[in-house]
Amino acid sequence: MSQRQVLQVFEQYQKARTQFVQMVAELATRPQNIETLQNAVGVMSLLRPLLLDVVPTIQQTAALALGRLANYNDDLAEAVVKGDILPQLVYSLAEQNRFYKKAAAFVLRAVAKHSPQLAQAIVDCGALDTLVICLEDFDPGVKESAAWALGYIARHNAELSQAVVDAGAVPLLVLCIQEPEIALKRIAASDLSDISKHSPELAQTVVDAGAIAHLAQMILNPDAKLKRQVLSALSQIAKHSVDLAEMVVEAEIFPVVLTCLKDKDEYVKKNASTLIREIAKHTPELSQLIVNAGGVAAVIDCIGSCKGNIRLPGIMMLGYVAAHSENLAMAVIISKGVPQLSACLSEEPEDHIKAATAWALAQIGRHTPEHARAVAVTNILPVLLSLYMSAESSEDLQVKSKKAIKSILQKCTYLPALEPFLYDAPPNILKHVVGQFSKVLPHDSKARRLFVTSGGLKKVQEIKAEPGSLLQEYINSINNCYPEEIVRYYSPGYSDTLLQRVDSYQPIIN
Repeated sequence: MSQRQVLQVFEQYQKARTQFVQMVAELATRPQNIETLQNAVGVMSLLRPLLLDVVPTIQQTAALALGRLANYNDDLAEAVVKGDILPQLVYSLAEQNRFYKKAAAFVLRAVAKHSPQLAQAIVDCGALDTLVICLEDFDPGVKESAAWALGYIARHNAELSQAVVDAGAVPLLVLCIQEPEIALKRIAASDLSDISKHSPELAQTVVDAGAIAHLAQMILNPDAKLKRQVLSALSQIAKHSVDLAEMVVEAEIFPVVLTCLKDKDEYVKKNASTLIREIAKHTPELSQLIVNAGGVAAVIDCIGSCKGNIRLPGIMMLGYVAAHSENLAMAVIISKGVPQLSACLSEEPEDHIKAATAWALAQIGRHTPEHARAVAVTNILPVLLSLYMSAESSEDLQVKSKKAIKSILQKCTYLPALEPFLYDAPPNILKHVVGQFSKVLPHDSKARRLFVTSGGLKKVQEIKAEPGSLLQEYINSINNCYPEEIVRYYSPGYSDTLLQRVDSYQPIIN
């Protein structure tokens, strides 16, 4: 055999390997091919040796094919782990060129995303140290790929996040958010969010690395996807404690963050509302700071400009602010928060959003008669009652609607809003309604007259209460506000008694 023929054999072999990995990588991009590839005899074992091929493009394409397969489902990702492929990838990750590094990091990310167990397998094979080294690579694409993989590991739980922290990733991720490449900034900010979310200790690690100041500077970046991640990271830091929330506030995010509530991107709006909510929930002082910056009015406007789950953090933020004190609840009322929440309760189809809205309304209305009246005049109590009594409402919605009704009723002295409840409310709600009438009527002559002319007194006489019960005491208290003949006149059966007296009356004839 001539030298030329020998070379042709090797060329054909190389060409066949190249065609094979390219074809598998291409097939793996289409979901309809995955099952066939999954069932193909030994596709993983055929790809595995090609990761160490002498030809760099074959190595890279083999890694790409493995990544696409592992990305599709956890069975294929597990096959990568069981096929003893990870140690090869990790070894090569430190040695090969930037194209291979990106492909290898993609495989690690694709495996890690499916479950904590698979992410742990990545950690166990020693990948973290190598991925962290890649965060210092000269090529931004390698940094980005490594950051993706680290994020998919960290997001699962605190233990995996701690492993990423212990590998030294956080300071390098903080450097990555300062790089000029937008894609790298996004994923680094996302990683910091995923690390921070699990515990105060992990969030403190991110803070100690100086992340807050750099994140705060990017709130007004024109890139919507980056803003989403930045706001998310700040939220995950702020949510854990008063101290962490104060550190975020001290980075002078107000009033800058309020501009994000008007952003064209719905998720920028949602994440900005979430950040404000996570700060507001901690203390009255932090809530007052938000009020002073115009945050309550801005959130109310934001709720009015969007629908569905985008509204949810803003709704809850109003509830947290109102819960802290009478003055803060009044700030929500003055900013016209109650009509907007009432609109949400009526408009939103999802029970969990309605439940959050009912809770927020309860926080506003529970403080004083003035607060309760501000809620009651929007005619929202009958809506809450119908949600409470509806068999189609979720258990959580029923519970929160009931609590909201009781919270508002216990303070409400605005009788026109209460009177319809005399006709529609179930016994456990009716007791509170009658109780409020028994408090107000003894001290208000105008209300006493209206209560008679509107039919309220007549309705009270029709209520069947257990003798000696609290409800009966309330009814007695109401009846004591009127002359005995008026109470008798409106009592059930009184007209029959009068007719009997007519029948038995003997006229006096002169």
